[in-house]
Amino acid sequence: MNSLTGEPADGLFHAGEIALQRSVGMAERMEHIGAKIVRDFMPDQHRDFYARLPFIIVAMVDHSGDIWPTMLTGAPGFISSPSARSLVIRGTLDAADPASAGAQTGAAIGILGIELHTRRRNRMNGDIHSAGDGSLEVTVGQAFGNCPQYIQLRDYSFSRELDQTKSATVTKSAGLTDEARAIIAAADTFFVASYVDRGDIRQVDASHRGGNAGFVRIDEDDQLTIPDFSGNFHFNTLGNFLVNPRAGLLFVDFETGDILQITGTARVLTDSPEIASFRGAERIWTFRPSGMVLRRGASNLRWTMRENSFSPKALRTGSWAEVATELEAGCATHPKGETPLSDAARAGGSMPREIKP
Repeated sequence: MNSLTGEPADGLFHAGEIALQRSVGMAERMEHIGAKIVRDFMPDQHRDFYARLPFIIVAMVDHSGDIWPTMLTGAPGFISSPSARSLVIRGTLDAADPASAGAQTGAAIGILGIELHTRRRNRMNGDIHSAGDGSLEVTVGQAFGNCPQYIQLRDYSFSRELDQTKSATVTKSAGLTDEARAIIAAADTFFVASYVDRGDIRQVDASHRGGNAGFVRIDEDDQLTIPDFSGNFHFNTLGNFLVNPRAGLLFVDFETGDILQITGTARVLTDSPEIASFRGAERIWTFRPSGMVLRRGASNLRWTMRENSFSPKALRTGSWAEVATELEAGCATHPKGETPLSDAARAGGSMPREIKP
């Protein structure tokens, strides 16, 4: 893919994002808002923000087209910004990290900077200008801020000296293991990666999802089902899924430093009885794993939750137990059945059912 040298010819948002924006009556408004807040450079506030971080979430695509999000850590200052269009991340990727296969000069990358202790976050995408010598230099394609919703407050500390390496015990599997299921079932936070190809430009996105513990449901066939709550109406993640269902998830055990990375395919559901029954959900999406890597103790960061650490937004959302009870009682208002988005929506057309924000 060529370097990002500006917006693709078909505009700031692509067909998948526009289809979802249109479904909630926000397409025209987001065209104007997006033009103001999505930039091809980092404002100084973002550059200073990245330089303070002890970790960063990045997403890259391997040679087979699978996308993998990962967490890179270091003492604050391990990320720097030599210019408004350049970000340098110092550190060597673990050879066992599946995302490392995508860390190639010229490859596309998605980046999420997030402070769990302040709920601040910023995102960007771009391409890797250079990879090697223990660093990644990224050229900015798009940079924008994000709201602090659904982020649980956590304080961090380093579990070992930064110059000390630890060989993580690694498990690789095509399907979920019992250990992986336990991490997912307990999670109140995860990170999600997606991408689309727009002509000769590849755009990779890394994002955050949060809710009450257990908000990711593990179905009998290991499919994951996830509620989608009200956000910033960009619909970067779900919009990408409409165009390209390839997806990657990252779960972090904040107490042990275990890193669980999963790749697979996603599907957006717009017409399901579970949407009406899950408090706060505006739509639902599913994820079917095709591969996972669990690296135990791979992160040298540990987090502790603060008192009253849960996001007020997250606390107002429901649970899958409530959904099961409501459906059993026959209280759901949506028609029975689950309908994925249509081919027309993938092409930027109308949605099979309008979703109210």
